[in-house]
Amino acid sequence: MTLSSSVHDYHVSVTQMQYNPALKTFEVSIRMFTDDLERALSQGNDKQRVVIKNNDKNDPLVERYVLKSFFLMDHQKKPVVTKYVGKEQEEDATWVYLEIPFQGPLNGYKLQNSTLMEVFDDQVNMTNIKNASEKRTFLFKKGQAVHIL
Repeated sequence: MTLSSSVHDYHVSVTQMQYNPALKTFEVSIRMFTDDLERALSQGNDKQRVVIKNNDKNDPLVERYVLKSFFLMDHQKKPVVTKYVGKEQEEDATWVYLEIPFQGPLNGYKLQNSTLMEVFDDQVNMTNIKNASEKRTFLFKKGQAVHIL
């Protein structure tokens, strides 16, 4: 799936969540349209326009925003600690990188991916989860921002 054109008719992000058994960590990459992310960050930043570029000073804004909208919850519905690694801007898309320390089976855990849903009613966040040899894909959208794994 390509994310192209600076003005687009659809609002989608693609998330890859892959388990690294050596580090006992889920490595997460979220790819979204840069202009959509800038709009979301600007809304939450006293309406001051936020512009995303490589090596800018917006990492704290991106971190706070993404960690509020993307998180894994354990059986007691408590969020699992997630570490913001950084972001990378390329053409019209921005990659956001996270790490989630994790051990044991995912069964019964819940994942929330409501990124950009407060900005766009038609936002869809496709999330691919790879754990050992198992790969599953979930679609997150308004009214279905949480899935049981």
